Amino acid sequence: SGHQVVVVDNEQKSFNRLHPDFRGRTVVGQALSADTLSRADASHADGVAVVTNSDVLNAVIGHSVRVHYPNVKQIIVRNYDPAMRDMLEAFGLQIVSSTAWGAERMQELLSDASFRAVFSAGNGEVEMYEMYIPQKWDGMQVSQLLQGCGEIVSVALTRAGRAELPSSEAVLHQGDVLTVSATFDGAKALRNKLQEMKS
Repeated sequence: SGHQVVVVDNEQKSFNRLHPDFRGRTVVGQALSADTLSRADASHADGVAVVTNSDVLNAVIGHSVRVHYPNVKQIIVRNYDPAMRDMLEAFGLQIVSSTAWGAERMQELLSDASFRAVFSAGNGEVEMYEMYIPQKWDGMQVSQLLQGCGEIVSVALTRAGRAELPSSEAVLHQGDVLTVSATFDGAKALRNKLQEMKS
């Protein structure tokens, strides 16, 4: 869908597991190495997903990318051990729990910066999302936006830096930030609706 993907792994044979239809680039090397990240063209990346099987390594790589490549808008790290989640959160990184979310969730996060998770409860069964209201949705009511999306509720509406609890009749304006709480299915339904409204 217009995205160029680069996969980094320290073992060449790992790339054999990629789908036969994969058309991206592969880079062999240690993900913590500046040379490897340079060969992966991290300086031009919009998003990075860090999915090693070590929570500590994921945190360090994610933090390193954020420090050395400030242009990267989305840095997402995979969390294997729930006991390590607090450590990942301390780095201020976007976290995806391997048990609750998986690859589809990472793809969604990387491809849509206007709709992003800001808080996760439990193992990610319920998350809070922020979405930025574009000109196209100016004048729409909160209830119209969320209608038909299932398990989703509006939590806050921020306008010019001031937040309030929105009623379902609250009218959205361009530049507003609407915060919603949703299950995975509710968020997916809203994301699909937003994509339809954009087109």
